[in-house]
Amino acid sequence: MTEYFEVGKILTTHGLKGEVKVNPITDFINERFKVGSKLYIGADNENIETKVTVASSRMQKQFVLVCFEEITDIDEAQKILKKDLFVAEQDRDELPEGSYYFKDILELPVFDSETGEKLGQLVNIETPGANDIWEIKPERGKSFWIPNIASVVKKVDLEQKRIEVTLLEGLRDEN
Repeated sequence: MTEYFEVGKILTTHGLKGEVKVNPITDFINERFKVGSKLYIGADNENIETKVTVASSRMQKQFVLVCFEEITDIDEAQKILKKDLFVAEQDRDELPEGSYYFKDILELPVFDSETGEKLGQLVNIETPGANDIWEIKPERGKSFWIPNIASVVKKVDLEQKRIEVTLLEGLRDEN
């Protein structure tokens, strides 16, 4: 069975020729939305409805305006509003060393790189700007966020299924 990974959400139509505004949920915007890319539209990754091919795309602020070969007017575009866009696992590219797909690191345990203490589990990743931020959920207490920067995230070990971090002062509310 093919596995699918979310890469964006279709927000609104743009113009009359079927172009849609997409909120991208990927670090690989240029790859995912390049001309000829195959994407899938669905309500979630288990309910894929349509395969589409990117005919054109361009950035508009933090959004991507996309035309699909299969959708040529505003009436067709309105039928896919609020749907999610996915890439099939076989269409994902190999990542460079030190890069990871979110699905590969979500749910990994997070440890203090100096003491070895388990801090919690990586439960969420947000991409607000210059760097990602990761939500760590301890076994007890409140979740906290850390920036994915070299001075904090020291090691991501997919083989050993663990992340090692050095917490900067103030990142974790101990109360």
